[in-house]
Amino acid sequence: MLRPHFANTLPLVCLFATTLFGQTPPVPQLSTRDSASQQAAAAASSFDQVIDRAVEREHFFIAQMRQLHPLVETYLQNLREDKDLGATVPVSDLYFLGRLDMTSGTDDRTFSSPTTGGLGKRMLSKLSNVYTMKFLPLGFAQMVVMDEDFQRKFYDFTFVRREFLGEIRCIVLDVSPKKDAGKGRFLGRIWVEDQDYNIVRFNGTYYPHPRSSYYLHFDSWRLNLRPGIWLPAFVYSEESDLKYRLGQTLHYKAQTRLWGYNLKDLRRSSEFTEITVDAPQPVQDQSRSAQDATPIEAQRAWERQAEINVIDRLQQIGLLAPEGEIDKVLQTVINNVMITNNLDIQPEVKCRVLLTTPLESFTIGHTIVMSRGMVDVLPDEASLAMVLTHELAHIVLGHRLNTKLAFNDRMFFPDERTFERMDFGRDKSEEEAADKKALELINNSPYKDKMATPGLFLKAVQARAPQLKNLIRPHLGDSLLNGDAIRMSPLMTASPQFDPKKTDQIAALPLGGRVKVDPWNNRLELIKTKPVALNSPAEKMPFEVTPFFPFLTRLGTATPTTATPATTTPGTATPSAATPPTTAPATATPSTATPPTTAPGTATPDNAVPEKTAQTPSGQ
Repeated sequence: MLRPHFANTLPLVCLFATTLFGQTPPVPQLSTRDSASQQAAAAASSFDQVIDRAVEREHFFIAQMRQLHPLVETYLQNLREDKDLGATVPVSDLYFLGRLDMTSGTDDRTFSSPTTGGLGKRMLSKLSNVYTMKFLPLGFAQMVVMDEDFQRKFYDFTFVRREFLGEIRCIVLDVSPKKDAGKGRFLGRIWVEDQDYNIVRFNGTYYPHPRSSYYLHFDSWRLNLRPGIWLPAFVYSEESDLKYRLGQTLHYKAQTRLWGYNLKDLRRSSEFTEITVDAPQPVQDQSRSAQDATPIEAQRAWERQAEINVIDRLQQIGLLAPEGEIDKVLQTVINNVMITNNLDIQPEVKCRVLLTTPLESFTIGHTIVMSRGMVDVLPDEASLAMVLTHELAHIVLGHRLNTKLAFNDRMFFPDERTFERMDFGRDKSEEEAADKKALELINNSPYKDKMATPGLFLKAVQARAPQLKNLIRPHLGDSLLNGDAIRMSPLMTASPQFDPKKTDQIAALPLGGRVKVDPWNNRLELIKTKPVALNSPAEKMPFEVTPFFPFLTRLGTATPTTATPATTTPGTATPSAATPPTTAPATATPSTATPPTTAPGTATPDNAVPEKTAQTPSGQ
């Protein structure tokens, strides 16, 4: 077992103490031997202080997390080697969406779910029970915590180097549990920012492994979401050679994302405002300026009420992003289609973004909703126009929202029942009519001569759909695929042959390459990346999971000393362009909000906190 001890690392610490861990005031050099001894003592003291402060800040972090309940989404792809392509490709996928709850440790305030068999009932409460699970969702969610009882007495620490993660200078330490430290302790590497000594990244696994199940490897990242407070945002997990069940090998990649830390501000649709009443005025005839709504206006207002109710509820839950810059990008594309088709639709058509990964789009009244995952994988603006125009066609054809949702009591349901209570899918006849109308609208739009790439995107969806059922499966709207039929299929006939081996043919992008989510307030911005020349077809990775490498920055200098979460909202940067890029963005080391590549672990003392949940994967 890799378990270096502090005593063995003391000479290394002494060597680098002068430049790495600060200085103590100079002392008289009585002799060469005395000076060296004093420098060694100062280095050891400084090293101890760094570890003690990191332990203290980790305890503060745990106290913060007990008061916060972010959404947690995990998307996993099982892989196999494709010798012809020279890369790994997905063969199946899994999806989970839940809410993290650490209020009273990791056992309380959770919902049980039939799909988890009662095994994953710590820390998580599912938003839906429609997902097929092979891995315990808790196993991925717990990777946001290194050790709930992180103490020096349980670990040996070895200094590695200083390193920048984005703008943040970090002290890098290797961490290994001591003998008899207990089960499920963290084994790996941590990055400690050198201002307040918060752990901002940890990469490794838990140790020792249980006899009949497994701890997975992971890379966990935290972002500075409030001044002095770093909270989990991304976890990347990967295994390529884990042996189980008579020699079978587990090979997968998974992304876990967290957001919705500050939902209480989203639950207030508007601030209380002072209402003033002017002094009474002489009675005047208002018949020309103020009248009751006509029947048509009343019907529109009623439909609009249902639309507003749904939009507000989805935003309060944390599934729908607040209005922002990406909405304006989508709105620009819609306006291009509407203007060239002489469409004047009232109430006006708006666009919003669903924060989840599965590929879906749908309409809520006159609001077009597209998932973050869909925006991520679309290769160019014309493909974006294809998806949006299909939804616009539903509005043009008068396909309405069920107005039962205009009654506010319909919104009084627990968050975990959202996907049961809300369904915006269309029947087959409406989908076919929308396809036909959308093609007419596109033919009169600026995108009419740019439909080769959208057709290629649909071919890529059709080719990968059997392996990526959970990515293609919608949760609120309709799928891109209906059985063997694919949406907007006539566009496929005019597109080139789908060839995964061509590096100059980008049919779809990897997940996570376009949209950056602020985990604190759910606001979105476009990721600013330069086009990257591909070295081989293996780097195309359409619809695939990749590691995270966020560019870490610091919000402010204030360091909270009490476990009270802040209530203000950080600002977000303005996207640099109004239209999505048309070439594949970087997937290995994106410059902004891309996910991490290594993994964190959480540890528990023998009799203080529950043991880690290990994975017991089923057959592939």
